Amino acid sequence: ADYLDNGNNKMAIQQADKLLKKHKDLHCAKVLKAIGLQRTGKQDEAYALAQEVAALEPTDDNSLQALTILYREMHRPELVTKLYEAAVKKVPNSEEYHSHLFMAYARVGEYKKMQQAGMALYKIVPKNPYYFWSVMSLIMQSISAQDENLSKTMFLPLAERMVEKMVKEDKIEAEAEVELYYMILERLEKYKEALDVVRGKLGEKLTSELQSRENKCMAMYKKLHRWPECNALARRLLLKNSDDWQFYITYFDSVFQLIDESWTPPAEEEHSLEGEVHCSIEQAVNFIEERITEESKSSRPLRGPYLAKLELIRRLRRRGCNDEYKLGDPEELMFQYFKKFGDKPCCFTDLKVFVDLLPPSQYTKFIRQLLDVIPLAAAAENEVALPGDIKALQQHLCVVQLSRLLGIYHAMEKKQKLAVVRELMLRYRHGLEFGKSCLKTELQFSDYYCLLAVHLLLDLWLEGEEAAVWQCLTLLEEGLSHSPSNAQFKLLLIRIYCRLGAFEPVSELYSSLDAKHIQHDTIGYLLTRYAGSLGHYAAASQSCNFALRFFHSNQKDTSEYIIQAYKYGAFEKIPEFIAFRNRLNSSLHFAQVRTERMLLDLLLEANISTSLEESIKSMSLSPEEDDIPWKDLRDNRDLTVLFSWDPKDRDISEEHRKLSLEEETLWLRIRSLTLRLVSGLPTLGHTIQPKNSEKTAENGVSSKIDTIRALLQQLEAAVDSGKKFLEQKIQYPVLGPPPTRMAGFFSNGSCQCQTSLFYLVSDIYELDTNGLEDSAEIQERIGNSFKSLVERLTDLFNKCKGDLIEVRDGTLKTHPNLLENLVFFVETISIALWVSSYCDSVLRPFKSNLQKKKKKKKESSVAMPPVFTHFLDYVTELQTLTSNVIDHIKGLEIILTALKLEELSLKDTLLLQEEKKFTKTVQGKVQSSYHHSVQEIGELLKKRLDTIKKLKI
Repeated sequence: ADYLDNGNNKMAIQQADKLLKKHKDLHCAKVLKAIGLQRTGKQDEAYALAQEVAALEPTDDNSLQALTILYREMHRPELVTKLYEAAVKKVPNSEEYHSHLFMAYARVGEYKKMQQAGMALYKIVPKNPYYFWSVMSLIMQSISAQDENLSKTMFLPLAERMVEKMVKEDKIEAEAEVELYYMILERLEKYKEALDVVRGKLGEKLTSELQSRENKCMAMYKKLHRWPECNALARRLLLKNSDDWQFYITYFDSVFQLIDESWTPPAEEEHSLEGEVHCSIEQAVNFIEERITEESKSSRPLRGPYLAKLELIRRLRRRGCNDEYKLGDPEELMFQYFKKFGDKPCCFTDLKVFVDLLPPSQYTKFIRQLLDVIPLAAAAENEVALPGDIKALQQHLCVVQLSRLLGIYHAMEKKQKLAVVRELMLRYRHGLEFGKSCLKTELQFSDYYCLLAVHLLLDLWLEGEEAAVWQCLTLLEEGLSHSPSNAQFKLLLIRIYCRLGAFEPVSELYSSLDAKHIQHDTIGYLLTRYAGSLGHYAAASQSCNFALRFFHSNQKDTSEYIIQAYKYGAFEKIPEFIAFRNRLNSSLHFAQVRTERMLLDLLLEANISTSLEESIKSMSLSPEEDDIPWKDLRDNRDLTVLFSWDPKDRDISEEHRKLSLEEETLWLRIRSLTLRLVSGLPTLGHTIQPKNSEKTAENGVSSKIDTIRALLQQLEAAVDSGKKFLEQKIQYPVLGPPPTRMAGFFSNGSCQCQTSLFYLVSDIYELDTNGLEDSAEIQERIGNSFKSLVERLTDLFNKCKGDLIEVRDGTLKTHPNLLENLVFFVETISIALWVSSYCDSVLRPFKSNLQKKKKKKKESSVAMPPVFTHFLDYVTELQTLTSNVIDHIKGLEIILTALKLEELSLKDTLLLQEEKKFTKTVQGKVQSSYHHSVQEIGELLKKRLDTIKKLKI
């Protein structure tokens, strides 16, 4: 076992063998040997050995534990249940084995069996947790039941009765048990009863979370629409802590609900269960004013009361009744707020929510007013006034962010914008002095200046100023050199490099972000969207692996979390874990990565290092199966991960999210159907007796071609939907979601090529079934297909021609679309070759039969059917075309190597000396990345050329 722990699996196997020579029936040694075998990649031997031991139904702890470890590593948790079912039968009173059995069921989600195992445990050892494990398993049955009615009429009421039994016998001990009772009542929509539990004696056990009881009461009051209680409870909690924002929201919601219902407090008794109720605007106004007065006496400044006043003004304005309550002018209130909290980074995000209270005509005046109160000092008359300490710097940063948010910078013309960029960079470099003592992992105080300058330059770039984008990269690289762990710099660099078509620097940037766990799903799209499409195949494989590793381990990890939750009685977390797992399993990104990963593997390996058939078999792909949950796809991307200070009308909207999800789903459908069509090619293999239709139906091949034809129709439909979608000509904000590759796929002709290739498969199949004799028409059709395919592929190649990087007026311009077209060309030619090798497999037997006939008849001139010459011409032309593309790529490599970037006369005198060195780095990175892409594409095409040469019949 020590050898296994240290990862020395071979020694472990040897030691186990020694032991087994002496004691050939030592179960545990056999299992440890099996673990060694599993870890050295001999899965089948390991499984056989394990099953040998399992068949003997061992009951010794060592063997059971070792087998559990082995089955987990094999990803076969269902075998663990069988193991402990047998052990429990032999040792029926073992608490330990029973609880292991329960946990084994929990791993595979067998809720019904968990319920039984829990009760069996409780009968052996009457401990409360076991009883409640069983109750929780009932709740899980209700959650997983497809039939809502069943869960409300059977599972939940049964769970409720089980808990009530314990309540009546006064056996409730722990907080978790009360939580569980509350959870059942809430799911049964018995809100009144749930409220009584929380407010009653049992509720006293709810102590582990702050305000746990109050929050639960509040939730129930809201469900029951008991606004007086909501209001009184929120009021009471705000008196305790006037900085708790959620209760201000509830307080306002309930006040206005009560006003709309014209509720009046009863004359004699209490206002409500929770005490005094406010039910008029006057009371609300006074209450907020009192909170502000109270705040001024408090030892530390609180933001809540001031923001609550702005929130109240906003709500009153919406109701069209603001002025009569004399709450003050929002502009003045925000100014006072800035004076109090302007040196805190949160000041901007606080005020951002309320800027729409300002009339646009006041924007510039408001910004000037704020600037006037910041202590800035200029060294000389014409110089920029700079802050003397971090506080003043924070205040000034807040104003700059507000200026961007109010659209003041957007309205400027080019010259002014460039002047602002200069000033912001000056302030950024000056601010670095305050951060000299910062650790590498800390951000510099002035980083946002640099980021805002880049945003301004991005505006200019989108308006057609080509040089601006290089300056963006230059400034970001400079920023990153001073603040190496600033994620915003990295994310923005990733986006810009990708837009320019340079993927190489991105891999390193992304790995330095050190994305953890769920982030592979939320921001992974930044990487996987571009890796393959820019020709970095190796990096694309790697980035898909990152993501897939996380998604696959999520399955295993979630089971462990659930088990821990049972052990510690954190029952309310269990449904959350299940929901989390489901959300990840139906993740859009997961489906995309799975599909693209398989297409990529086929592209790199099929018919190069392994045959197409083997590749498809190893991925267990089949054309009939679709494993994507189309109805439940969840878009888990974080589209706001990049900071933006844009005004609402330029920022990413809900509409953009919806459209982006629609576009991603359409593109995924096209890719997934392409993959399934390719996976259908080997299934059409040669098992057909020509012209004997009864037999073909029996051996299942005819249904295979039907599958392919059905998929082809679906692909046509998906392509039509995609084209319709693109007619809308949607423009996402520059920092919003990146568009898919769909537009390029249609416009460069890859789509038409790939579809006609799959139609060709259908024709060849027909030829195969009908034989060569009476098939002149089909043969002609196939010949024409071959011709038009060559034309289409040549067209596609023409769309790849041109310089990838060119120097114009002293600035660089990249053409990423040419690179994407090249990548599509390689993919399309690969599909063409897989289809050709299917043609080859059909035509070869025909040819050898003809030659046999020729020998029999001893005739010199058996006429060769035209399809052979068509095919030969086609293959020759494919070969010539591919060779031409390879030559073109060699040419590109030479041009890219010869590009002397240093000679770029950066006429823009805006660049300082220290910036020039970063510009050089940036341009070098882009050049090297393009070089790398072209090399990888070239290598792959050379391998494809070799497969074409083997196709001569």
